[in-house]
Amino acid sequence: MKSTGYISDEYVWQVGALCRSIANALEAHFNPVRVGGEISGFTRASSGHCYFSLKDEAGQIRCAMFRRAAGMLDFSPREGLRVELLGRLGVYEPRGELQLVVESMRLAGQGNLFEQFLKLKAQLEAEGLFDAARKKPLPAMPRGIGLVTSLGAAALHDVVTALARRVPHIPVVVAPALVQGEGAPQELVQALSRLYALASASGAQPTAKTIIVDVILLVRGGGSMEDLWAFNDAQLARTIANSPVPVICGVGHETDFTIADFVADLRAPTPTAAAELVCEPTTAALGVLAALHERLSEALERHLQRQAQRVDRVAARLGRPSSLAQRQRMLLARAEQRMQHALRLVVQARQAQLAHSTQGFELAVHALLQRAKERTEQAGLRLGLLDPELVLQRGYAWLRLENGQTLHRISQAQPGQRVQASLTDGVVDLTVNSLKTH
Repeated sequence: MKSTGYISDEYVWQVGALCRSIANALEAHFNPVRVGGEISGFTRASSGHCYFSLKDEAGQIRCAMFRRAAGMLDFSPREGLRVELLGRLGVYEPRGELQLVVESMRLAGQGNLFEQFLKLKAQLEAEGLFDAARKKPLPAMPRGIGLVTSLGAAALHDVVTALARRVPHIPVVVAPALVQGEGAPQELVQALSRLYALASASGAQPTAKTIIVDVILLVRGGGSMEDLWAFNDAQLARTIANSPVPVICGVGHETDFTIADFVADLRAPTPTAAAELVCEPTTAALGVLAALHERLSEALERHLQRQAQRVDRVAARLGRPSSLAQRQRMLLARAEQRMQHALRLVVQARQAQLAHSTQGFELAVHALLQRAKERTEQAGLRLGLLDPELVLQRGYAWLRLENGQTLHRISQAQPGQRVQASLTDGVVDLTVNSLKTH
């Protein structure tokens, strides 16, 4: 038996053992390995696993990406897409095929962007901008909704349509801004700042001219990492963190993540989902009101039943006198009518109060402005009466010495001294000839 290395010439490999040996050799010499190329034959199984080939002009290799790794992707792989893969080379033993088990995938040319994203994310996380403790809860029923997006974006139509369907009674203030390109981060910051001015008057009531913003939606549709890069800006992140009201970020698709998502008080997977999260639909509020009305009616019915039982027991102890029982039944019937009437009046009063609250506020503001205008006009009249020009017009003059000092006593002047007399239409130079006292 001749020996070549550590296995004899007569050693016969089992197929499975040979595949495992090749796999071990690949593991020892190559892994982990990063490789770039073009996706070909991409399929996604019902299990969530992905299978495809990675190819270039010189060759190709079969790839498998299991559900856990595929679920971490921030984009959708497709035919012809150029990507960079990080994985482990191995052998699929049932077929004896070389394959790359992919652990991560990124778009080709986005390596530097992704590294910048991770670096900024780590920096802002260390500053505490992602802490759950600083997240603000959403208002149950906002008085006004702010919306930051591009006027030409499909996200604007989706959000406005969803809000009109769910909460048509809540006003929406749109602050337009670029959502892609070099100047987009600065415009997004400016748009948010404009909405913060409306949010600062949180103690006021909204009118037809003034809308109070209680929550802000920051949205745009999906795209590549470059398309969404405006939302990975440090200044924008800090502006979101300093918002006086909750900010919901709905940028891209469900698999897209930006720095704005981590800083915002709530992240929505899509712009439409952001609109659905901002508040409960009107139908839900009406349903709660109907449930409360039903509970109140049931409580009233139980109370009336208890009172009826008390009347019956008292009547029984009194020997069932017909006249007394009749009076008690009449009193009970009137009490029931009064209680039902009072309940209707309370409901009507609340509805009327809600309907006229806006009108009353506008009248109060108008009256306050009118009083302020009148006070201003009166102060102007009083100030005009003190105008020294009016005194000069009555024939008086304003005398000043050569040093500019006002001459108001005879002791300040001497014969031969020069004096200026200011009249309504000019100045007269005078010389003191003599001094006379009263």
